Amino acid sequence: MRTATQIMAHRGASRAAPANTVEAFALARRLGSHAVELDVRQCATGELVVHHDPTLADGRIIAHVPKARLPETIPTLDEALDACGDMWVNVEVKNHRTEPDYDGNDDRTMAVLRVLRRRVDEHGDPSRYLLSCFRRRTVDRAVAEWPELPTAWLTLGVDDAEALANDLSSHGHAAVHPEVSRVTRELIDAFHAKSLRVNTWTCDDPVRMRELIAWGIDGICTNVPDVALAVLRETS
Repeated sequence: MRTATQIMAHRGASRAAPANTVEAFALARRLGSHAVELDVRQCATGELVVHHDPTLADGRIIAHVPKARLPETIPTLDEALDACGDMWVNVEVKNHRTEPDYDGNDDRTMAVLRVLRRRVDEHGDPSRYLLSCFRRRTVDRAVAEWPELPTAWLTLGVDDAEALANDLSSHGHAAVHPEVSRVTRELIDAFHAKSLRVNTWTCDDPVRMRELIAWGIDGICTNVPDVALAVLRETS
């Protein structure tokens, strides 16, 4: 379990470069980020691609568009992971029931696991990846399929931290990812008591970063990793 606060570049260094692009991931790496967060969807021809929204800027639904007709700036998952180099990567599977590419069978998740398994077979340690999703059934399915792969549940807030920590721990998950305004010292302590990490999203405010670091937050997902790294150096 990582103990020092890790700085996770949200969709890459997305304040300085286009989000979820090879450029943003490569910049995060050059800035010294510990990790990158990225979003995975699947296009019509089956390739896993990195993009936050289910639709393109022109309104086309990614799940209905062949890879050859997607903008060149949208990388495949493999291309994105290559750009991340030796940073660890939070792979968020986009799978929400309100979106047009909702996948109730988690076929997309299984495809993501196949990519990550292949890369782990080639390069080693599964802990270089962390699979997360807002859909709890998706992360439960992932950890059941591959218990060695760290998984995290994304959530806005936590009503009962101790109960959720017990629940996530019993299901074999590694972390919880609450929205930054909902994080308290007590929440962090409750999850740490169960040896679970707390990685929060999305924090660009240096004052809040200092507070979270003082509380022992495990990860800060941010659009400005250079700012967060500077704060981390100040507090260490």
